[in-house]
Amino acid sequence: MALRPIDNALSIVPDGLRPKKQAKVSIQPQKKASEISVNDENKAPLPQPIDASVDYVASEDLKPFQDPESNIQSLVEGLDSKDWVKVCQSLNDARRFSLYHPGLLLPVLEKVMLVVVKSMKNPRSALCKTSIMAASDIFNAYGEKLLSTDSSAFDQLLLQLLLKASQDKKFVCEEADKSLTAMVNSIAALPLLQKLRGFVNHGNLRVRAKAAVSISNSVYKMVKLLRKLHG
Repeated sequence: MALRPIDNALSIVPDGLRPKKQAKVSIQPQKKASEISVNDENKAPLPQPIDASVDYVASEDLKPFQDPESNIQSLVEGLDSKDWVKVCQSLNDARRFSLYHPGLLLPVLEKVMLVVVKSMKNPRSALCKTSIMAASDIFNAYGEKLLSTDSSAFDQLLLQLLLKASQDKKFVCEEADKSLTAMVNSIAALPLLQKLRGFVNHGNLRVRAKAAVSISNSVYKMVKLLRKLHG
């Protein structure tokens, strides 16, 4: 039986006549000189941003001023500074005045309290915590005298402390709790309860809880005092 040719069969081409395959060449785009990263020890590294550090000074480590009269004016100027580090330093100076020279700070106490409130709202944790520490020293130094100042300043201060005590940042929350305790211990129970009761219906449940704790501590303080008086 004779074999029939297949029409669609591939034709055989001699080796010498086959077209050669062309190698593919990949051309990379050239980088600009500014984009080339050189690992060279002679190349100066780019400067890294430096964040100023702030030391948290305990109340017992604060020292009195040698010349407090001349420092009170610079305190006011420092509190008005746009530099947050300078404000931190001035808040620590305000703590020194409240602890050792309270009479000199009294005329500008309301302004100091408003700066403390403003600093608590600042997103920088260092400035926030320093302002809370300042609030504690102010409570311990002036006690009920704070209620005789502008009531709105004290109310704002109390609100910010309750808000900071309700935060998730542990070290800020703990410092605010300490300040609220200093407030309860330094101010008579009845006038403080008048201030605190305005926060029991606050929209923030955590603020309500912190206010309830301060109310409970104030009542306990008052009951303890009554028992001591009546034997």
